[in-house]
Amino acid sequence: MGRPHRRGRPDAARIDEAVPTPHASRPPHRRRRPDPPPRTSHAPIRTGATRRRGRTRPRIRRVPGALWIVGLGPGGAEDRTGRATTAVRDADAVVGYGPYVDQCADLLSDAQLVERSTMGREEDRAARAVELAGEGRRVALVSSGDTGIFGMAALALRAAAAVPEAQRPAVEVVPGVTAGTAAAALLGAPLGDFATVSLSDVLVPWEQVEARLSALAATDLALTLYNPRSRTRTWQLDRVRELLLEHRDPETSVALATDVGRPDQDVALSTLASFDADAVAMRTVVLVAGPTAERVGPWLVTARGR
Repeated sequence: MGRPHRRGRPDAARIDEAVPTPHASRPPHRRRRPDPPPRTSHAPIRTGATRRRGRTRPRIRRVPGALWIVGLGPGGAEDRTGRATTAVRDADAVVGYGPYVDQCADLLSDAQLVERSTMGREEDRAARAVELAGEGRRVALVSSGDTGIFGMAALALRAAAAVPEAQRPAVEVVPGVTAGTAAAALLGAPLGDFATVSLSDVLVPWEQVEARLSALAATDLALTLYNPRSRTRTWQLDRVRELLLEHRDPETSVALATDVGRPDQDVALSTLASFDADAVAMRTVVLVAGPTAERVGPWLVTARGR
């Protein structure tokens, strides 16, 4: 999505129908009539004319609010993008899973409506964010990492698409640094061609997850594995190891990166045969290097073109 166009307050009448974005500053009040806009798809919609003090002015159609679907990055503010920061600060309402709202607490103010929810309420969060934006609010729907990678973007876009176009709020997906690439940066440069797989079976049956892993195991792709373990899912990572060992060298480098970008960040480098599955938590990213990765000094590197 391109750079933002001019954005006003959500309850104000607007001429420009371009999608509002969080990086635009609010336009100053001007007494003079603005210059005519270029003839593009964003030209104002004139629905008639009124006369005021001898001038003919266009009637202005009210534009719905804005929904920013925001990726906050893997942990701390250092890995949060400027666009994400601006979106959350400029929002009238912030909606998200409780821990993700906590992740951006430094950006929140008492003037904002903040709605937290629990795990498993993803569709409700998406619907609520679209509803608030349809009421004319600027809404930030927050996810950890990148919102398009196992985040809220897909659900929110589906919810927005179900709204008739005339009532649909403007929507922008604000990308974020995902945990897999953040973990890779701590190791060096281990990712060339790679695949990302979530081991969670909450939304996808485990049989489907296993089929994907089995197919990937036979390739030379590096892997980043998300959601590898929870209180109730304690056996799947050992099954993943079995699948990979059917095709890959037991000495393949494996990294366990936990709480990336947070104060308790921890990275452990091991091998496919010997990594400790019990040391893995829900916030761990398991990175399985490809066969062309090699140790270069203190780093793990996959050379380009290999």
